[in-house]
Amino acid sequence: MRDGRPIGQAVGRFDGSWVDDFLLAGRKPEVCLWLDRPVTREELAGRVAARTSELAAAGLRAGGAVSLRLPPGLPYVVNLLSAWRTGAQVSLLDHRLTEHEVGQAVSRIRPQLIVSAAAAGTASGTWRGHTDTAATIAPYDGDPAATPHALLQLSSGSTGPSKVIGRTAANLCAEVERYQQIDGVPEPGERVVLLASMVHVLGLVGGLLYGLHTGVPLVLPRSLSTDAVVAAVAGGPEPTTVIGVPFHIDFLTVAGQWARLPQLKRVTVGGELVHPRVRQAFLDRWQVPLGVMYGMTEAGVIATDLAGGSWPALAPASGMTLREEAGQLLLGCETSPYVGLIDPTKWVDGWLHTRDAGTVDPDTGRVTVRGRLDSQVSIGGLKVDLTEVEQTLAELPGVSEVVVIHDGAIEAFVALAEPVTEADLKQVMAQRLAPYKRPRRVTLVDQLPRTATGKLARSPAQLRRAAGDVRNSTVKERSGADV
Repeated sequence: MRDGRPIGQAVGRFDGSWVDDFLLAGRKPEVCLWLDRPVTREELAGRVAARTSELAAAGLRAGGAVSLRLPPGLPYVVNLLSAWRTGAQVSLLDHRLTEHEVGQAVSRIRPQLIVSAAAAGTASGTWRGHTDTAATIAPYDGDPAATPHALLQLSSGSTGPSKVIGRTAANLCAEVERYQQIDGVPEPGERVVLLASMVHVLGLVGGLLYGLHTGVPLVLPRSLSTDAVVAAVAGGPEPTTVIGVPFHIDFLTVAGQWARLPQLKRVTVGGELVHPRVRQAFLDRWQVPLGVMYGMTEAGVIATDLAGGSWPALAPASGMTLREEAGQLLLGCETSPYVGLIDPTKWVDGWLHTRDAGTVDPDTGRVTVRGRLDSQVSIGGLKVDLTEVEQTLAELPGVSEVVVIHDGAIEAFVALAEPVTEADLKQVMAQRLAPYKRPRRVTLVDQLPRTATGKLARSPAQLRRAAGDVRNSTVKERSGADV
């Protein structure tokens, strides 16, 4: 509390004191992070204080701007908190981005400093859970912060170019306080094993900032593999929540029957829709709740069902106002979250147009997310929901993953877990999909491309590049009716 108000309502422009007051306060001996070893709050605070001085010596001031390009690990946390403690604006660049992508990003953001891993090739080690690498500070010919935001993030870019999104310190604190009011979130005396990226909103706010504020230790596995994730959950006796995206459910679902994890209390995922088959496979394996969060980089957590009792309907988080307009979910938002040029129809008169299709129950206020609004297409005057087509194909025997797009015609890109013949695909699609819904082209690939956050990429260009690794011949159809 500050001046009798929650800190989430009281943090001022470029005021770095919220790091000490809101994130690093608490009992100093307690463990707040667990990487290959425990890190106490006292050690973290000491490292942050020392790095704050180093950033200041490099010229960073309150109101300055710095970009971080660091893999997950203690150096990432220390540099992030230190820059915020200075009162600077921090932009986060995923360490897995290519040099070309980083160059495009910093040319738009124009920071004064860039903090990156000392070792070359920060985009390598994609599957590492954390890395203890030295961080170097380099000047960049940029400008001080032009907006009051403490944080700049790039959207995931699963369907197109990334957007620059700003969050103030007050807004970040308010989201942490919003998390605390959600039934089923981890509590003191429990642990969180974090698989979601701390560069993006779920892992950053729902994992790191929430854990630091509440005293719930955050565990990063050594790698994003089944064995490492199981070992991280089994690494302590406390009830443990795993936080990730639907892609990460596989790490636990495929864990051998030898794995016994009495510590596992819940798995919570966000970022994209969970396919019913994946959900059921997880529940059959573990018999613990699979919680779901709906959120956006622009706003953080919006609606949840952590107990799994009302899925696919989700309850809005405290203070979140949602309404439905022409099948689209609109979120009440006092100011635009976007920085720089943006489609003016994205935020209009206090409403953020999410571009997500969904419904809001008029009696309960619960929201059901149906997928991206651009998944609704017209074929010969008939409405087709590409999400429905995608989920139908995902249920076919032998299919592990699928993305369905419309780029002049319906196309499906399919990854197989076991061999499936062209005849089998045609036969099952003919049984389950009306002719106008059937893909005109089905391309079988070894692996579908994903964004840095683990979401399936939906850009036609990315998918077609992945199709260069085609495992089997492409199934082409003259028309949907021919299947």
